[in-house]
Amino acid sequence: MTQTEELFVYAKFLYDALGERIRVFEIVTLDNKTVTQDILLHYREQVMYEIHDHNRTCKKSPLKVDFVPLGVPGDATLLAQSVLGDSSRPGEGLLVNSWKGKIPTGERMMITVTAFGCVPISFSQQTKEYGWLLTSYFDNVIGITDPELLNPPSYCPKDGTMTDEKPADLLRLLFGKN
Repeated sequence: MTQTEELFVYAKFLYDALGERIRVFEIVTLDNKTVTQDILLHYREQVMYEIHDHNRTCKKSPLKVDFVPLGVPGDATLLAQSVLGDSSRPGEGLLVNSWKGKIPTGERMMITVTAFGCVPISFSQQTKEYGWLLTSYFDNVIGITDPELLNPPSYCPKDGTMTDEKPADLLRLLFGKN
């Protein structure tokens, strides 16, 4: 969700830091219009797939953005350690750390992660276009439940077949504002 309330996204994602691949299944509401998207990003190959399972079509486009690992940047500053939930009874709270800093694009950010395991809870990023962008994470699973979903389906274009489009920044890719 954005500070300006122009944009709301509900998404499920698969994240492969080692292979630099992300798959996002999302419902996007922008300017009072709602669309669904299925996007597969292969950063090493610099390829983006827009997948349309319902009619078994796929668009392959160049991906010209850098992979930004999900986590606490090395130069971030610890803001606070706190407990989500109840801290007065054992097992009813979650110890978290909140950090501030900048992402590689230079935009300010704040991330809250679990104190043990560094699992993301929330991430805020200040953008020029939308103001503060807030991402909340829930139902996290360590590991990838179905690694095959990080590969393009068989009906996607093969090597060398790509559109001439130039994708903009990652926010535009994920939020459908090309």
